[in-house]
Amino acid sequence: MKIKELDNLTEDDLITKEKQLKKDLFDMESHRQMGRVEKPASFRNLRRDIARILTVLNGRLSQKKHYSNAKEQRKVNGK
Repeated sequence: MKIKELDNLTEDDLITKEKQLKKDLFDMESHRQMGRVEKPASFRNLRRDIARILTVLNGRLSQKKHYSNAKEQRKVNGK
């Protein structure tokens, strides 16, 4: 999954995707405990995909904060 693909998704879609990936990771961890893991590299890929989603979500949150702070600053300065 690429960052460009994630940028096109809405926040609700990103949160849903994150929850699904976390569930998949949990399921894979339980399979690992039982000794039935076919692709160990998929753990890393899932964790990285989750991190990418969180990065996009945090970037959007910081943009919103920056925008609202700039808007409030203009009101205070009377511009």
